[in-house]
Amino acid sequence: MQANTVQNTPASTPTLWINWLTYTAEFTVLFGLFMVLAPGWTQQAFGLLVFQDAAQFSAFDSQAAAYIELAHAVMGSVMVGWGALIFMLVRKLNIEDAKQTCRMITISVLLWYVPDTAFSLYSGFWQNAVLNSGFAVLYAVPLLALRKYYR
Repeated sequence: MQANTVQNTPASTPTLWINWLTYTAEFTVLFGLFMVLAPGWTQQAFGLLVFQDAAQFSAFDSQAAAYIELAHAVMGSVMVGWGALIFMLVRKLNIEDAKQTCRMITISVLLWYVPDTAFSLYSGFWQNAVLNSGFAVLYAVPLLALRKYYR
């Protein structure tokens, strides 16, 4: 007998929210891969985001530029792992443990969002806080919507 998963339950299935979380996790993985595999474009994108100048990173000395490239690759790799884990949790989401699974994802997002965004604001890089908020909203909307399906 097949497990009673949220994805294959009757008409009350919250497939929109499950799909939303799935796509958000996939987007997180792709964003992280982009940071690792396209360092030049990543530097241009963050140059535009933070400095409003895509070429800003070329003004840094070679050591600083190499460190920034490393930092982007490390952050991207972490995002790939985090997004993959969330993806696997969402794909295994079932009615019996929906509350616990959603709670785990929520805690994970909050433990990233709060310190990252607080430090971004503290250090004057509000643009990163805005980017973080976009990611947080992508996760928060379906997680909040799924609350009514908990037991």
